[in-house]
Amino acid sequence: MSELDLQIPSAFDPFAEASTEDSGAGSKEYVHIRVQQRNGRKSLTTVQGLRKDYSYNKILKDLKKEFCCNGTLFQDPELGQVIQLQGDQRKNVSSFLTQAGIVKKENIKIHGF
Repeated sequence: MSELDLQIPSAFDPFAEASTEDSGAGSKEYVHIRVQQRNGRKSLTTVQGLRKDYSYNKILKDLKKEFCCNGTLFQDPELGQVIQLQGDQRKNVSSFLTQAGIVKKENIKIHGF
């Protein structure tokens, strides 16, 4: 009888442990790469969701040099720092971020048409 009392926990929440594991440093923080249509064939690529400890200016400088395009940084009140590049650079930016070791491929979400 005493063995059964020890095996049945009275206040065990199986989902509490899973939620604390997900909220830690290993949680899935996605980097969103979007494309926006401008006039005609012109478009913009935005990169949002990079960690704050990276130097956005250095990443932007390397992206501009690598893809021969212009770009800028802007501060959004909801999204934080956002990198904006000229042209449709979605695939180029995703491959650059994975090869540089900034973001894993599983943590990149590409949006757009």
